[in-house]
Amino acid sequence: MPYVVTENCVDCRFTDCVEVCPVDCFFGDATMLYVNPDECIDCGACEPACPVEAIYAVDDLPSDQSKWEQINADKSMDGSLERITESSDPLPTAEAKRARLGL
Repeated sequence: MPYVVTENCVDCRFTDCVEVCPVDCFFGDATMLYVNPDECIDCGACEPACPVEAIYAVDDLPSDQSKWEQINADKSMDGSLERITESSDPLPTAEAKRARLGL
């Protein structure tokens, strides 16, 4: 049961999750991160580390977020994204989005 990054990550790109991932299965574009489901070992370390509650186990995905399972797979496996293995600054819009989310 891999983990999935969902819409709360869009315009945030906090990398707290990357720091705790033991297998470096995160990939990123200019707006968010994605989990490669073939590389994720289902340890769950990333889920509580996310400051915007964007990460879910596949089996726990809210129904309105289900599309993100395929988006993560497609984006992380198409070969065009950089593997993210180290923490970096979040996007300039991250704190405002976290406030809008009430987190």
